[in-house]
Amino acid sequence: MLEILARTVTRHPRRVVAVTCLVLLALSAAAAGVVGALSLNRYEAPGSESLAAREALAASGRGSPNVALLVEPWGRDATVDDPAVEAAALQVVGDLESVPGVGDVWSAWDPATPDTLVSDDRTAGLVLAWAPGDADRVRGTVLPAIEDHVLAGVPRDGPVTVTLGGGDQVFRVAAEQARTDFLRAELVVIPLVGLLLWAVYRRLGVALVTLATGVLAVVGTLAALRAVAAFTDVSTFASNIALVLGIGLGVDYGLFMVYRFREELAAGDGVADAVRRAVRAAGRTIAFSGLTVAAALAVLLVFPFPFLSSFAYAGIAVVLSALLASVVFLPAALTLLGRRVLPRGTPSDGALWRRTVERVTSRPLAWGGAGLAVLVLLGAPALGITFGAPDDRVLPSGSPVRAMYDTVRADFRTEEADALQVVLPHADAGDAAAVAAHAARLSGLPGVERVDAAAGSWARGEPVAPSGTASRFTLADGGTWVSVVPTGEALAEDPTGLVAAVRDAVAPTELGAALVGGYPADLADYRDGVAERLPLVAALVVLVTLVVLFAMTGSVVVPAIAGVLNVLSLSVMFGVLVAGFQEGLLAGVLGFEATGTIEPSIPLLMFCIAYGLSMDYQVFLLARVQEEYRRSGDALGAVPRGVARSAPLVTAAAIILAASFAVYATSGITFLQQLGIGMAVAVLVDATIVRGVLLPAALGLVGDAAWWSPAPLRRLARRWRLGEAEGPAPAPAAPPVLVGDA
Repeated sequence: MLEILARTVTRHPRRVVAVTCLVLLALSAAAAGVVGALSLNRYEAPGSESLAAREALAASGRGSPNVALLVEPWGRDATVDDPAVEAAALQVVGDLESVPGVGDVWSAWDPATPDTLVSDDRTAGLVLAWAPGDADRVRGTVLPAIEDHVLAGVPRDGPVTVTLGGGDQVFRVAAEQARTDFLRAELVVIPLVGLLLWAVYRRLGVALVTLATGVLAVVGTLAALRAVAAFTDVSTFASNIALVLGIGLGVDYGLFMVYRFREELAAGDGVADAVRRAVRAAGRTIAFSGLTVAAALAVLLVFPFPFLSSFAYAGIAVVLSALLASVVFLPAALTLLGRRVLPRGTPSDGALWRRTVERVTSRPLAWGGAGLAVLVLLGAPALGITFGAPDDRVLPSGSPVRAMYDTVRADFRTEEADALQVVLPHADAGDAAAVAAHAARLSGLPGVERVDAAAGSWARGEPVAPSGTASRFTLADGGTWVSVVPTGEALAEDPTGLVAAVRDAVAPTELGAALVGGYPADLADYRDGVAERLPLVAALVVLVTLVVLFAMTGSVVVPAIAGVLNVLSLSVMFGVLVAGFQEGLLAGVLGFEATGTIEPSIPLLMFCIAYGLSMDYQVFLLARVQEEYRRSGDALGAVPRGVARSAPLVTAAAIILAASFAVYATSGITFLQQLGIGMAVAVLVDATIVRGVLLPAALGLVGDAAWWSPAPLRRLARRWRLGEAEGPAPAPAAPPVLVGDA
């Protein structure tokens, strides 16, 4: 296949380039509308108890509040009790009730309102509302309508100011910020990568065609995401991954092809023959590398969450686009450039890396132990990782909605919008006393501020107020529900623990089975859904990538070594994530507020991406080492020679990819900052400590046995092998049976 492709692109290079340009224009047209086609996803777990509770309430026109308005009086001494402030607030309530798509509305100015809707100093009050529908409808239609019909109608000269908030508004602002960051990253990453490529090549033409390979991968991925979005939900954050992965992998594969082409030219081949040999050799390695990255990201499809599966779609599309661009467009462009690809002056021969690796392989235990100690030390903070729910603090401090919730945390006793809803679908009118007793019992749980039900409100087991809105707690089918308002301390310290305690307390009683929902329950179920599948995902990622490496090398030892080293290098990434973001060591530099927890989806996503990219570099390096081994039969000497040959390539690729990810450190969204810093660290650690010390030390220790496999797998490998090297393997110098032996 690659042979046919190589002959075609070298015979008709101008046609291939022209067709590629037309395809790029078509893909650009399709990708232009991708941002509007992507979805805004909520943290919800399909089939979960919290989702069932939400649906039961929605059927009765009720729901957990996802819209909040903070109303603050003007003037130093003004309070929510002032007649002018109350009149203005009631006008806001009336305007909100008239907005199409807004359902239930309640506020601090309702009769018998709970005092948790008013700040402790009575200088602010909350208006809460429930807007039914999915995230796209609420964030794309309802919230803009509230801005137009409610906020726009508030006089600028008082007597109140109004700020729009709520869970959907927080993540609407986060999505808008992510889009802004995507556009800014485009403006920074593409010129930055172009400049770095020029510095690597010292040739403008080849730098531009390599950059074009990355651009083709990005545009192809965005067009593919738009097509996928026509059939299923794709998160808007997938576009951010498409940019850095598209540029990174496209340029990585381009570098590998260009370096191989330069070697073939330097060996005396003509341009066309050099391109063909480069495509045959490098194309196979690129295919294995791409398969590794795609497989690592494809396992995210195990999760039933659109937010995570979106990154699987993006990863698969990136690999396919980068692979096609690097083995079709780039070889044609190299044919046209010819010897103008060759570097000016004397190119780097990797002598420094060769000498370093020779030292390592001469004393593998000492050097390997030192490298291992560094990784363990840097990765140690990962043992203290704590998963938690995201909130408004993922946004920059200057955001209005972030400022609103800073006020709520500082001045309100708790966040009423984060109440848990306990749905009792089997309770009827004759169960009023039992429901009241149930509510009183729930109010006595640690971490519960108050429980509201049809018969009244309870706090710490005692009634505190009669109900003024009994009908609000009645379900359409005759059941009922109660609202469990957490304390501010419980929300800050252990909201998932409170969810578990409430669920234990409402286990089937005389009122029948209960469903516990609400925003804390949504997040707890989402976190549990992620955690339940983590072992399966980790096992699949490791297994699939090991199979791919076996198919490339024919060895069972080398893939095992690579897998262990990858896990060690990823521990450093998680260590930085915990120390820098969970504990806040980077907060002052990057301008975020540490919450003491990490949202679980981000480390999972980073694990899949980083594991795939780490294997990407291992594929490049091991292909060279194996080629040297098959040529010379010297397992120990092949390591420094193979590393030296791959060193300029992998070093350049790592710097470019790390720089691409690091651009997101300037994002206004903490998620993207974590992704940018964590991935940049993972790439650099893998390209230095792992490639320069640990992998050579491991290969030096095992020697010829590195390329061993059992006889049945050896026969299978002989049938599968697609590695760069050609010709028979050398005869073994030791008892282990080597892949390729007769």
